[in-house]
Amino acid sequence: MKKLLCSLIFLSSIFAQVPQENIQLTGSLINDSRIIQSSYLPNEIIKHNFQVNNKKSPMLGGLMSLIIPGAGEVYAEQYWKAAVFLAVEAAVITTAIIYDKKGDDKTADFENFANQNWSAKRYAEWTLDNLQRLNPELDASNYRDRIINPVDGTVNWSELNNLERAIGGGYSHTLAPYGEQQYYEMIGKYPQFSHGWSDSNPADTDYHILSPFFKSYSTMRGDANDLYGVASTAVIFIYVNHFLSAIDAAWSVANYNNNLAVKLRVEPIHLAGKYDFVPTLNFRLSF
Repeated sequence: MKKLLCSLIFLSSIFAQVPQENIQLTGSLINDSRIIQSSYLPNEIIKHNFQVNNKKSPMLGGLMSLIIPGAGEVYAEQYWKAAVFLAVEAAVITTAIIYDKKGDDKTADFENFANQNWSAKRYAEWTLDNLQRLNPELDASNYRDRIINPVDGTVNWSELNNLERAIGGGYSHTLAPYGEQQYYEMIGKYPQFSHGWSDSNPADTDYHILSPFFKSYSTMRGDANDLYGVASTAVIFIYVNHFLSAIDAAWSVANYNNNLAVKLRVEPIHLAGKYDFVPTLNFRLSF
C-alpha cells in the first residue's frame, strides 16, 4: 500500500510537468518513467513535499495546559517544558497555601489581642467625658444613658453610632459591629478609637494621642496583611503560569507539526544521451 501511494505521488508530480497527449501509463513507476522521459523537460527536478497525517491540534494543546500547566507540553512531547511548568505550579500553589495559613494565624493573634485589650465601653466613656471638647454643641447627658446601660454597662451600638455622626469633625467613622472585619480594622487604624485601648490614659483630652497597644496592634495587622499579600501574589502567578503554559503548548504543538516532515522527490539522471528518473526519499526531524 505504501509503495502504491509513493508511486501515485511521484507520477502525479512528473505527469504535471510533461505533455500528456497520447501517453499511456502502465502503473509501474520504473516503466512509466521511461514512457514519459522522452517528453520530459530536462534540467528540472520534480519534488513533492508533504506533512505526516497524524498532526496534533495546537488548540487542544493550549486548552490542556490552560487547565493543567504542562499537560499541553506533554501532548507536544516537550517533556522538559512540562516539568518546568508543573514545578512552577506546585511552587506557587504551595506558597499561596502556606502564606494564607500564616495570615490566618496572625489574624487570629491580633483579633485575640483586640478582644482582650480594646473595649467599646471604654471608648464610649472617654468620648462622653470629652464631648464638650469634641463638639461644644452636644450635651453628654442627652446620650450617656442611651449609649451605656447604667445597669449592666452594655453599649447600645446604634446610639453610639448616632453620637459619632453627631460629633462629626475628627470623628469621621462609625464603629462597625463587633467581630466584623471592619471592626478589627477601625480600632487599630483611626485615632478616634485610640482611647478604647486598656493602656490609654483617661486623662488625655486629645484623641490623637495613641497608646502603645494601639501602635502594637496596628503593626500586628500590618504583618497579617503582608502575609496575605504574598498569598495573593502567588495566586496571581498561578493564573499567569496557566496562561503562559497554554501559549507555549499551542506554539510547541505547532512546531511539532512543522518539524516532522517527509520529502519525496524524483530526480532525473542523465545516462548515455537519455534521462532516467530516480525516486529519493528524505526524512527530516527538526529540533
